[in-house]
Amino acid sequence: MQRVGQESLKPRTGAGELLVLYDGACPLCAREIAHYQGLTPVAPVRFADVSAAPEGDLGCGVDRRAALARMHVVEPDGTVVSGARAFIGLWRRMPGWHWLARLASVPPAPWLLELIYRAFLRVRPALQAQARRKVVDAR
Repeated sequence: MQRVGQESLKPRTGAGELLVLYDGACPLCAREIAHYQGLTPVAPVRFADVSAAPEGDLGCGVDRRAALARMHVVEPDGTVVSGARAFIGLWRRMPGWHWLARLASVPPAPWLLELIYRAFLRVRPALQAQARRKVVDAR
């Protein structure tokens, strides 16, 4: 996993790269991103753990606090999307996930997935605490 500073969070113009911002201090997020990192994307993807980044703007148009609160991606053209749409953008580039990206892109699926994601974000702190306890208990 790559922890990044502000300079490496700036979009790389012309690279066609999707920049995924995630909270590496969150055991749920880290585990999910590790799954994606184990795949060979069909187009360039860069993962950036923003948990250790300084407060404020990360240099890609996203504030650190916002990036820690929900998943964000920076599209190759510099467009920032978050939540369900961020996952759809990532799934488009992941082998074995294309079908879900296509299905999730058909209205009203993005809207419904966003509702589900927002519900997940409400229970995420409790799930994080539970996951951290399991890690401690396993030691």
